[in-house]
Amino acid sequence: MNSPVTFLWPQFLWLMLALPLLVAVYIWLLRRKKKMALRYASLSIVREAMGAGQSFRRHIPPLLFLLAMAAMLLAASRPFAVITLPSQQETIILAMDVSGSMRATDVQPNRLVASQNAAKAFLAELPRSVRVGIVAFAGTASVVQPATLSREDLVTAIDKFQMQRATAIGNAIVVSLGELLPDAGIDLASLTYGRNRSSGVAIDQVPKEPKKSFTPVAPGSYGSGAIILLTDGQRTTGVDPLEAAKIAADHGVRIYTVGIGTVDGETIGFEGWSMRVKLDEETLKAIANKTQADYFYAGTAADLKKVYETLSSRLTVEKKETEISGLLALAAAALALVSASLSLLWFNRVL
Repeated sequence: MNSPVTFLWPQFLWLMLALPLLVAVYIWLLRRKKKMALRYASLSIVREAMGAGQSFRRHIPPLLFLLAMAAMLLAASRPFAVITLPSQQETIILAMDVSGSMRATDVQPNRLVASQNAAKAFLAELPRSVRVGIVAFAGTASVVQPATLSREDLVTAIDKFQMQRATAIGNAIVVSLGELLPDAGIDLASLTYGRNRSSGVAIDQVPKEPKKSFTPVAPGSYGSGAIILLTDGQRTTGVDPLEAAKIAADHGVRIYTVGIGTVDGETIGFEGWSMRVKLDEETLKAIANKTQADYFYAGTAADLKKVYETLSSRLTVEKKETEISGLLALAAAALALVSASLSLLWFNRVL
């Protein structure tokens, strides 16, 4: 636990005042019992019959029962605390670059195949309760596999990647946000295209339904999902990646960026054209920093696999405020059971 405990029903804490009363009643009963015993035996005989160990042991079952009562009364107040739980991210969106630059062989056998293999290894490490969606992007971005628990469907989608021209990193972020937060009211069309392609009319001139009011939240505060962006980081078209990252930050969504390739890069040829493709680490680091996430460099296939393993461990542990009434009720039941068992074992009676 990392913060003070809060209570949903704090008024029930007044019931804790009953505990000192129970202690007072217990002490009164002990004294009364002692007086009754002295009427029928001498003090020396009583002391001999009740040695120091026996005298101490008779208080253990009532003490455990008192602790059980305290735990039950605390549970009735419905306490909340920040605790670390597994499977913290409920949904992860993998945004994977399928642009022509991913055919570079500075990562063997090439950037795309290495990223596909590492992504599949990453999926195998995730808990089965984590939903994963896949966005593929080049000149445009699209959801090739909606968020699902089926690892088989995800692997099939990854294996079907086809390389295309251009790289629209910002589009990939916007589309990933739309898949992760379908009810957030993010205007994908105006951000992604800017103009209505069929009519040539600016989208902001087309009548729309009123937008939902939105208040930005703290970057990185969204605890039920995250985006993992894997690319060589060279944007050639589409939405400004930092503008898209700002939208993600305003919604509290973290974007973990993975740079694949080498900083020096290499020259590749594709359908009659050639270009030098280098890793743009500066942009990827800026995206991660803006969303309170991390940037990872993957210069080789082995590095890429390690990156995904690191992400798996990060994305499956989360600190969140959780009601702990059930834990206290369980502790109370266990203490009461131990109290009754010891009393039966030592004194042949329940308390």
